[in-house]
Amino acid sequence: MRAIRSFPVRAALPESLQGLFVLAMNLRWTWDKETVALFQRLDPGAWERSHHDPLAMLGMVSKHRAQAAAEDDDFVTSMRNVADSLDRYLTEPRWYQRNVTDSSLKTVAYFSPEFGVSETMPIYSGGLGILAGDHLKAASDLGVPLVGVGLLYRESFRQQLDAYGWQQERYPANDPYTMPLRLLPGSDGAALKIEVDLAGVRCVAQLWSAQVGRTTLLLMDCDVDENDPAERAVTNRLYFGDSEHRLRQEIMLGIGGVRALDAAGYDSDVFHSNEGHAGFLGLERIRRLVLGEGLTFAEGLEAVRSTTIFTTHTPVPAGIDIYSGELMERHFARFAEECNISIEELLELGRVQPPEGDEGYDFNMAVMGFRLAGRANGVSKLHGEVSRTIFASVWPDVPVNEVPIGSVTNGVHAPTWLGQEMTEVLDNRLAPGWAESGDRGWDRIEQVSDEELWGQRSRARARLVAFVRQRLRSQLIARGMSFSEVGWTQSVFDPDALTFGFARRFAQYKRGTLLLSDQDRLRRLLQSTAQPVQFVFSGKAHAADEGGKEMIRQLVDFSNDSAVRHRFVFLEDYDMEVARNLCQGVDVWLNNPRRPLEASGTSGMKAALNGVINCSILDGWWDECFTPEIGWAIGGRATYSDLAHQDHVEAIALYDLLER
Repeated sequence: MRAIRSFPVRAALPESLQGLFVLAMNLRWTWDKETVALFQRLDPGAWERSHHDPLAMLGMVSKHRAQAAAEDDDFVTSMRNVADSLDRYLTEPRWYQRNVTDSSLKTVAYFSPEFGVSETMPIYSGGLGILAGDHLKAASDLGVPLVGVGLLYRESFRQQLDAYGWQQERYPANDPYTMPLRLLPGSDGAALKIEVDLAGVRCVAQLWSAQVGRTTLLLMDCDVDENDPAERAVTNRLYFGDSEHRLRQEIMLGIGGVRALDAAGYDSDVFHSNEGHAGFLGLERIRRLVLGEGLTFAEGLEAVRSTTIFTTHTPVPAGIDIYSGELMERHFARFAEECNISIEELLELGRVQPPEGDEGYDFNMAVMGFRLAGRANGVSKLHGEVSRTIFASVWPDVPVNEVPIGSVTNGVHAPTWLGQEMTEVLDNRLAPGWAESGDRGWDRIEQVSDEELWGQRSRARARLVAFVRQRLRSQLIARGMSFSEVGWTQSVFDPDALTFGFARRFAQYKRGTLLLSDQDRLRRLLQSTAQPVQFVFSGKAHAADEGGKEMIRQLVDFSNDSAVRHRFVFLEDYDMEVARNLCQGVDVWLNNPRRPLEASGTSGMKAALNGVINCSILDGWWDECFTPEIGWAIGGRATYSDLAHQDHVEAIALYDLLER
């Protein structure tokens, strides 16, 4: 049953502790260790029960505990110091203000269908969202004037495995009133709203904002009284529904996003489309120039291109949205009329050399993204090369090596992904504030001895082992096992054994089951006492990807073997919390996609920050960063037309590395 109305309820904290709400509402706490330590100190039990969610935790703190903290001068002083640190962070000049003094740049608008800032705000699915969240955090640290634009999904995707290892999907409701979000007010004091046309139907969205350090994230929410049920569902779930539902979401993201920026008072002069999902932002900007400035559509297109950047994130066709001409015409016929062009001219933006006499008008969002952008890039050097080949037909008269698609290799936000152990090591070497500074002075890392680094790795591994045991125990009980049946989980994993991690979305090309290609050989590795190894896997499959679900089932089935279950574990419901624990605690990060289908693959970067060694196919970022001194390459750079042969060759190469 759907709730009639939601009311935010906040804990009644003493006046002297009200500053805790300010700290909880700014997502800088997700990467500021002092803020996290403060909340944990207030009530360690509530911190764990809230799953490390400050806002939820403040509602769990007992009146007695809150009063004791308010009367604790040392705690109040610590809270004020953390609050002062946040205030300085928000107001003092950062790298951008110190180094870019002659720029007229006002705001960069960064559009993405998902943002992974924290597991406490589950509006992300995978790598694209985590990257977008890291971009917001890094822009904040650097002082770059950036605003994020996305959708507030009212349901999140949670994974639970049944007794046979099959993925089951749950979609719990997201209540924005329990998240670190603020409903933006309009001039009349009511919620600030925008609207878009969806094939002749008015769809309204109210605007929320999240503060990510110095950076604002604007989110559109269609679950409002003005909408009929179909329109309320536009922002129900991420990457869900049929083709038209996806199109409606992308119209709201692109066209609605531009309107949301205006309504919220942002005068953006650079627009970044994170993948083709947000590409309609360019069309809305052209429409405004045609109607407001009297430009022709062609003139508006050139003006928009000069201030638009497009980043493609996938070399996999399934990752690109393609819509039928009939569907596009239904939603954009009026738009074309407003811009004084035919629907055919509009559809040309997303078409590539249609066959002679073809009456269809399939519309490719990535193709439109390239045509509406003045600059375009892939997310690693290899991905840039692959993208130039894939999309060469967009520029039919240009040699492939001159196709105007560059590359900017993805990165990660270091303070978010660094574990406490490596943070201590770096704190002892680098200048104060290094974690949020644009000038880190990383050369001093050479002073860290092997012994110190190994000590850090051992502590992180022990923390991971405790996490694996607790998580595995909980998930087995949730599947129906009794407490006596899960007693063995208390001895799962060895804190002194070499530990491998594999965690990512389960798609066919990522080959999550490559390690199972020779199970007898794998069992010998796992049962070795001379050179003990252990593996932890985690990840979700798209709800409609039966092949991905089958890979998970196979891994879980293998992990149920009593002969190896102490050394081979699959953790369900992969999210940012699981990712942090794995990236920080394993010794070796395993990645074995089919080259060259991994566009970048930043999980290995997060692991490397924590002193973890990568063992990976030469794909994505690893292809350009690998040297024998810092990790292992699985196989070489050969290309294969026979995928089964490729899998066989590279499985053998992986086993050779593990055994030798």
